[in-house]
Amino acid sequence: MLCPKDRKTPLNTSLLGDSLTSHQCPDCKGTWIPPGEYETWQARQQRINPDPARLTQPLDVDFVESPYDAKAALCPDCGSYLARAKVSLRKPFFVERCPSCGGIWCDHGEWAVLEKLGFHTTIQMLFTQEWQTRVRHHELLEQERQATIDKLGSQVAEQVFALAKVLEDHPNGDFGVAYLMRRFER
Repeated sequence: MLCPKDRKTPLNTSLLGDSLTSHQCPDCKGTWIPPGEYETWQARQQRINPDPARLTQPLDVDFVESPYDAKAALCPDCGSYLARAKVSLRKPFFVERCPSCGGIWCDHGEWAVLEKLGFHTTIQMLFTQEWQTRVRHHELLEQERQATIDKLGSQVAEQVFALAKVLEDHPNGDFGVAYLMRRFER
């Protein structure tokens, strides 16, 4: 079994955590997780429903993007090209997965980030259209939030966010929003 990135370095059997059998490249330090091993390990894990909001939270992980992240990769098991799913952190990266057999490739350091985010038990979810749509929606909301802070300053923006939350939770909150909109009509 050869490294999917350089296609010449043999992978060594290793463990992720204390029980997930995987194969690591001694050169690039990337990790191949065979589909059967992942499914067996995944079945023993607590189910977590990942939230795209986790992508904007600060992480206590030393992560340096792998120079191999942008390189196309071939599945070491079946030879298919690996599909990529973007994990949109401040420094985004791509996790790869074989569309044929379901094996997973994580470049050096990516598994630790997935683990910290709580995404490591549901990696296949990252490859769904639904997840990618939720992430894009969340990114747009974060951009809007930052634009509000930039335009109003952090103190006023925080007051606006707090009022928005109060109105959102109130059964007649739409009345408050309509009132504010009328105040600014010109």
